[in-house]
Amino acid sequence: MRRAWWWLLLVAVVAVLVTIALDRRWVIFAGYGLAMTAVLVWTFPWRGRGGTSHAELNRLPADDPARAVVIYWRPGCPYCTALRRRLGHLGRSATWINIWTDEDAAACVRSVNSGNETVPTVVIDGVAHTNPPADLVRPHLVSTA
Repeated sequence: MRRAWWWLLLVAVVAVLVTIALDRRWVIFAGYGLAMTAVLVWTFPWRGRGGTSHAELNRLPADDPARAVVIYWRPGCPYCTALRRRLGHLGRSATWINIWTDEDAAACVRSVNSGNETVPTVVIDGVAHTNPPADLVRPHLVSTA
């Protein structure tokens, strides 16, 4: 919950929009309300729960295909979204770990990024790459797909 303060601020903005709607400005409210709802869903801090955790990943054998390409991400990150979009369907063969729902994953990202939680951090065959281009990641996904 420590990273959810900004999400709560967005909820407050939506509440203000409801107040505007009560003042019979429903067309403006509808537009802003839909936009804010989209932003809330896109940046929801617990989006992406499930899947493999960092601890589970570390318990897998070193030659397990799930460890070949690991992408640490967070909801609302435009760079993570861009990487996912550029990888296309090949991105599904990577292991995606949300650093906002996995404290061990966040610590791992901080350890390779000078204490910063910079995402996407992609670990390819044990080597970390911060915000790499999709062209660097794609060949490794092809070989593991």
